[in-house]
Amino acid sequence: MPYDIKLTNAEAILTAVIRSQVQPRELSKFVPAACGEVWSFIRSAGLPRPGRHVALYLDSGLVEVGAEVSERFSGNDRVHCSQLPAGRVVTTTHFGPYARLADAHSEVRQWCAVSGQRLSSIRWEIYGHWDESWNTDPSKIRTDVFHLLEDQKV
Repeated sequence: MPYDIKLTNAEAILTAVIRSQVQPRELSKFVPAACGEVWSFIRSAGLPRPGRHVALYLDSGLVEVGAEVSERFSGNDRVHCSQLPAGRVVTTTHFGPYARLADAHSEVRQWCAVSGQRLSSIRWEIYGHWDESWNTDPSKIRTDVFHLLEDQKV
């Protein structure tokens, strides 16, 4: 799939997340489970206007998985109020099954190598709101991929 890769500024986005150390081979199980748990918390806490699911990948296998929220909140021992970083990013949109998301990340890294952009280790994904048509046509599944540039603060 050809990727349209862009250099842009990202704004901080408030999130409700579960934060954990996760091995790469466990991500395909952890991400959907954490998204479900966070969504249950959002509903039970009555948080207004929840948004899309997110996964933020930090250093040393630390990940934050959950959903966008519209305001700060008090969490619990599992669900925390956090945010996606603000700053200069390289981004692209992946259309297709989640199992192929690594392709989008790889293309971003290659683009940065060619254009002299230095990436930090921080990256994230924002998953499109599920549409029923995606059940029969996974090529329509949308995921926005972001890589924070090295000289940015978190």
